[in-house]
Amino acid sequence: MRKDESPAAGASGALTVSQLTRQVKGLLETSFMEVQVEGEISGLSRPASGHWYFTLKDERSQIRCAMFRNRNRLLKQAPADGEQVLIRAKVSLYEARGDFQLIVEAIEPAGRGALQRAFEELKARLEREGLFAMEHKQPVPVPPQHLGLVTSGTGAAIRDILTVLNRRFPGLAITLYPTPVQGADATAGIVAAIERAHRHGRCDALIVGRGGGSLEDLWCFNEEAVARAIFRSRIPIISAVGHEVDITIADLVADQRAPTPSAAAEAISPNRQEFLDRLSGLEERLILGARQLVQQRRDRLGELHQRLRHPRQQLQEQAQRLDELEARLHQQTRRHLSQLQQQLHQYWRRLAAVRPEHRLRLARERVSENRERLERAVRGRLERDHDRIRSLSAQLDLVSPLATLNRGYAIAEDDSGRILRNAVQRAPGDAVHVRLGEGTLDCRVENVNTGDENA
Repeated sequence: MRKDESPAAGASGALTVSQLTRQVKGLLETSFMEVQVEGEISGLSRPASGHWYFTLKDERSQIRCAMFRNRNRLLKQAPADGEQVLIRAKVSLYEARGDFQLIVEAIEPAGRGALQRAFEELKARLEREGLFAMEHKQPVPVPPQHLGLVTSGTGAAIRDILTVLNRRFPGLAITLYPTPVQGADATAGIVAAIERAHRHGRCDALIVGRGGGSLEDLWCFNEEAVARAIFRSRIPIISAVGHEVDITIADLVADQRAPTPSAAAEAISPNRQEFLDRLSGLEERLILGARQLVQQRRDRLGELHQRLRHPRQQLQEQAQRLDELEARLHQQTRRHLSQLQQQLHQYWRRLAAVRPEHRLRLARERVSENRERLERAVRGRLERDHDRIRSLSAQLDLVSPLATLNRGYAIAEDDSGRILRNAVQRAPGDAVHVRLGEGTLDCRVENVNTGDENA
């Protein structure tokens, strides 16, 4: 049950019909993301809305289908009742009636679908093996010395190719290797024609192809045997199969693909006038290059003639050069000697700096300086200690009992030296020792007054 649906819809928590159909629809759509189903169309309906509704059936079962306008408008031709088709669809449920149905995304004839699946499977397998890789493709010479044609000897393709070649480059040598390009014998015939071209050894390029047709008509060019024969070929091959929109396995394996046989003939042959213009241009460039080369050789000869001098002049120049080198040698020698003298003076100064007498004198000076610094430090420390002692003594005098006694006070003690703080600690006749600011008194108590009487 979905979270947004209340379980209290029924008397005892039972599901409503809407809730059940919605849950079933969710299960179907999540369990079957997309399926391919083959069957016969029956009861095709195309209302004004543009949507299509029909039944897909076989000999035992049937299922309703819906194909909405945004999908069926992509089809080139609408299907008809009784037609065997292959559909690609999503599984769903029409909640209003509780009908199990398919939402159709694409439709194609059942036989064509099988061929298309075979095409895709072979394409994927050959691609994994590397038959389509660019590193295996050979360059096609333009124009070739000798062109081979692997196609039907009576079809439209050979006429189109020869027409283009006669118009563009009529001098090109051509050999036809006729073969069926449609039907049961076509695959073996194409393979044999390619092998025959290799045995002859006269061609340096091949065009393999035919004119347009249905997928079934072109199927021999989707056979694995043809693909591997093209891949094994040591002669560069241009594939020219069908119309511009047709793509076959042979197109993918070939060294070059042309959309039509006529396009293949144009690709492999230069235009005659363009070729003549190119030859004329090459001739002009050759003549111009020869003239330039002759002129360059003349200029070079003139330069060499000017550089050719009498031996006496060369000897004079060499003597002058020798004098310059001798002067430079003397200059370099003097500079080197000056540098050596400077280094020698530096070494003497460094040696004098490390002599024992000099080091002892420096040590004595450092000892004298350290002694003076030590004496100054000791004197300073003693003065600071004396000042501190005087300060502490003054502070001690401020709190000393003796200072209090000097101001006229006295300290009374009993026989054992304990200080008396209360009069009741002595009785008449007891001895009392009194300490004054200067001296002491030994006294005896005559009367004890606690101070209560004055209160």
